[in-house]
Amino acid sequence: MTQDLPSPTRPLKLGTRGSPLALAQAHETRDRLAAAHDLSPEAFEIVVIKTTGDNRAMIASDTPLKELGGKGLFTREIEEALLSGEIDIAIHSMKDMPVEQPGGLLLDTYLPREDVRDAFVSPGAAGLKDLPEGAKVGTSSLRRRAQVLVRYPHLDVVQFRGNVQTRLKKLDDGVAACTFLAMAGLNRLGRPEVARAAIAPEEMLPAVAQGAIGIERRSDDIRVADMLAAIHDGVTGQRLAAERAFLAALDGSCETPIAGLAELDGGTLRLRGEILRPDGSECLSDDASAPIEDGPALGAEMARKLLEQAGPGFFDWRE
Repeated sequence: MTQDLPSPTRPLKLGTRGSPLALAQAHETRDRLAAAHDLSPEAFEIVVIKTTGDNRAMIASDTPLKELGGKGLFTREIEEALLSGEIDIAIHSMKDMPVEQPGGLLLDTYLPREDVRDAFVSPGAAGLKDLPEGAKVGTSSLRRRAQVLVRYPHLDVVQFRGNVQTRLKKLDDGVAACTFLAMAGLNRLGRPEVARAAIAPEEMLPAVAQGAIGIERRSDDIRVADMLAAIHDGVTGQRLAAERAFLAALDGSCETPIAGLAELDGGTLRLRGEILRPDGSECLSDDASAPIEDGPALGAEMARKLLEQAGPGFFDWRE
């Protein structure tokens, strides 16, 4: 273990977005690092970086993410700050992360995963099954949109973005009858009561890597690598290795409705995967298991099988 530890006069700089959830994740990372290395919180500095995805006007417009630049909206400026040395590590929600990192950066540290489920949020309904025909369901997620339409084609899905407070206000204003958030985010914000219910993966398979926090670093920064090794959660890493291999083989952008969840049982990894058409007209899924060490190969093979089953025209709507 390196002896070159940060101090209040030479703090380790943690880069993050400025949303309440992003800051909660940064504070969790700071606290875990401080505890692991017996340091005071003052040995770490949280640096807030505004990303393209934090543009208030864009959020208010409910413009689909795929029209604005996809997942890189939430990471590009932070990664630029990491490469330039402005920050020492970058803290991300893993479901926002592209499967490839820029040259010179490495993403190999994960904190223990939170609840992976989606939260059903509504001022009046207990669940999707209780909504009347034509009720408006608000979401900006292509995955959630497609999953709703597959199972509840009588509902009307509308664009709906923003943080917890923004979305709750939109619900109160009648923009939609319900929306979805990640249970992990609500738990980290100390707001689990916002959810009317947590949706079982059998009804709504979550996004790949949902509930996981990833920490990115410069690939040649051995000092930081040594520090991060002390807080890395191996189980989360094993699960994400399978899920992100599945995503990578499917071209996992915000333009493609994809869901995936890996779970461990002893030495076995179970992976469930799903690809959908955005209009809910078709959903293809698979469920397979393999030894944990074969998780990435399982993910890639599952993607191959689903693509073969889908045929050449399945993703034509992206053109």
